[in-house]
Formats: sequence, C-alpha cells, structure tokens
Amino acid sequence: MGKLVVTEFMTLDGVIEDPGGSEGTERGGWAFAYERGEEGDQFKLDELMTADAQLLGRKTYEGFAAAWPSRTDEGGFSDRMNSMPKYVVSTTLGSPEWQNTTVIGGDLRAEVERLNDEYEGDILVAGSAQLVRSLLHEGLVDELRLMVFPVVLGAGRRLFEDGADRRSFQLAETRQTGEVAILTLRKR
Repeated sequence: MGKLVVTEFMTLDGVIEDPGGSEGTERGGWAFAYERGEEGDQFKLDELMTADAQLLGRKTYEGFAAAWPSRTDEGGFSDRMNSMPKYVVSTTLGSPEWQNTTVIGGDLRAEVERLNDEYEGDILVAGSAQLVRSLLHEGLVDELRLMVFPVVLGAGRRLFEDGADRRSFQLAETRQTGEVAILTLRKR
C-alpha cells in the first residue's frame, strides 16, 4: 500500500506560496535567497527517485508542465519528473499534455485510496496548497516533509490556514542542511 507524502518549501510563518518566484507574487522567490546545500539537493533527488507517482493540484501541475519537459540535468531529476506517473486533481483541466499525466476528479478520498492501493511506494504531493489543505482535512496525509527556510514573509498562502482542523503528527526526523531545516512528520 502506498503512502501519501506532502513535501513543501515553507517559511517560518508557514508560507508555501511562490518559493521559486515563478508565480510572480510580490514576495515570491524567497527559497533561492538561502543555501540549502548539497545535502538538501540530495534530499529532494532521493525523495523524487524513490517515489512511485506524483499527485498535484492544477496550478502546480501547470507550472511544472511548463518548466520540466524542457529541462535536463546530470543527476536524473528532470528525467524522473518527466517520466513518472502524475495525477492532477482538477475539474477544469481538459487534456494534459505533459507525458504520463492523468486528470482525476470526483471523490478525493476515493481517488487517493485507489492510488494508495495501486502503488507500493510514496505518492508525492509538492506545492498544491489547495489540494494539500483538502488532503489534510480528509486525514489522508501520511507524512509531511517540510524544508523550512529562515525567513518570515508576513503574508502569503500558508500551509495551514486559520480555522484548520486540529491534526497531530509525530516528529520522525529533523536535520539541517545549509541554512534550511528539514522536518519529517508522520501521521499519528
């Protein structure tokens, strides 16, 4: 049975919006102002290489689909991003053009349970704030992997919105890489 893993770049005040600056927000691009080190890069590579599939929200999918097909690298990250199965939760996306992409809709719980039955390994969810909030609300997130950057933005879309249901996680691992803290938390 698969495991649903949410992986996010996050500020100290919980903002996950526009870490790379590609969304064009006023405060975007904050993740590149800090060194995450070789260990942080390796963490992201290992995370992707060991996953069986990705689950994405439409906006994150569109950003990834615009960027990754034209990229190459020696480590194999781009090849893996492009070749692995991708599932996009959307009611508005028609025909996805990025290879190995399937649009899913309807009952989120049923779709995630189906994916968990289909795959043995991790199903990664990156970015996708609205989708992640829904997954958390439904209690479907098995693990959170948070790369916490030492910055407070004071505004922006946060991982946990005000009024979110109380959820408990077990702290499974912490480490520092460069200027970034990596927190791994598992569902209780």
